[in-house]
Amino acid sequence: MRMVDIGGKAPTERIAVAVARVRMLPATLQKIRSGKVEKGDVVAAARLAGVMAAKRTPDVVPLCHPIALSSVEVEVKPVTVGVELRAVVKTVDRTGVEMEALTAVSAAALTVYDMLKSSDRGMVIEHVMLEHKSGGRSGPWTRRAQGLAKLKKKRVAR
Repeated sequence: MRMVDIGGKAPTERIAVAVARVRMLPATLQKIRSGKVEKGDVVAAARLAGVMAAKRTPDVVPLCHPIALSSVEVEVKPVTVGVELRAVVKTVDRTGVEMEALTAVSAAALTVYDMLKSSDRGMVIEHVMLEHKSGGRSGPWTRRAQGLAKLKKKRVAR
């Protein structure tokens, strides 16, 4: 194993967007919406956990380069089946921020689970994925809406 040598690459603006979802019971979602969760504000805690996790990604992903992040934004949005999480991570560096974005939504999802586990141990963290990346030699990449719809159908059919 080795860390990839990025010394010869030019710094460019790089952006990555990752998403995840925490599926839960309607009563659990109602607790978030009404602000009646014993541990406190689930949305604020998840957002903060995501930002903090993005900054610490090289500490949990062994071969990931430490990167100076320009910004990290984590959104937590209640939806019909639970909460959707979205992280946008930016840098101007020699390597991408996909791992930081994925780490951010994963930590945010784990925080949602932790804060609500006393109410709903059956919550499911799902659909953790990279949605978009730009910058660098390989250029932009975006998950196509069709591909995502097919992925969701396959998971529902199981």
